[in-house]
Amino acid sequence: MNIILCDDCKKDMDYLHSLLDEYENKQKEKFTITEFSSGQELCHAKEALDNCAIVFLDINMEKQDGLKTAAQLKALYPEILIVLVTAYMGYALEGYKVKASRFLLKDDLEHTLGECMDSLLDELHRKKRYVEFSFVEGERRLLVDEIFYIETSRHKNMFYTKKQTYTIYKKLDELELELSQYGFVRVHQSFLVNMRYIDKISSYVLRLITGKEISVPKARYQEVKRSFALYKGAV
Repeated sequence: MNIILCDDCKKDMDYLHSLLDEYENKQKEKFTITEFSSGQELCHAKEALDNCAIVFLDINMEKQDGLKTAAQLKALYPEILIVLVTAYMGYALEGYKVKASRFLLKDDLEHTLGECMDSLLDELHRKKRYVEFSFVEGERRLLVDEIFYIETSRHKNMFYTKKQTYTIYKKLDELELELSQYGFVRVHQSFLVNMRYIDKISSYVLRLITGKEISVPKARYQEVKRSFALYKGAV
């Protein structure tokens, strides 16, 4: 697994690196760790980012701070997990805005890094989950995280995935029961959405990172927002 550290303070980066080495040894995981000293340098490191699973970003860097760097990385690599690291608690809300997976305080890393890594690795392992369905196109085995959303169209349902669209003659209620355990939420009578790809929910509209917008009925709105907050770990 490839991990990137980005911090303009060498002492802090060395300390984080040493904690990750300790975690690697205890958990019998195998990491390749690459270091960058600026957000600008990291954003141009295409080869490193193409093969990266987790990025630890210092927020308070000169020239380009971690929040701006995180926003650029998420725009280009939405599946990378970003952990914001800082000495100041006040940035937690900003971290949520740039879709950071976690927020850690530098003076508490010794106590929080292990639990953070456990959670991130669990999320990465969940990416390998598959579901099988009998589509009009034939039997297909799909990665759960390849599915953006499912939409009812007349008497059939359309699976919109990263690669193509599949058609299935199965009730959305049944699909909801099967997929709710994988982080899908029913946002409308005709839509079942993978919460991994939700960008924003506001003013009764849900927007996906693909740009797709879906209206959320008033009767469902608070429950959808609550489900998404729970999914993101904000509650």
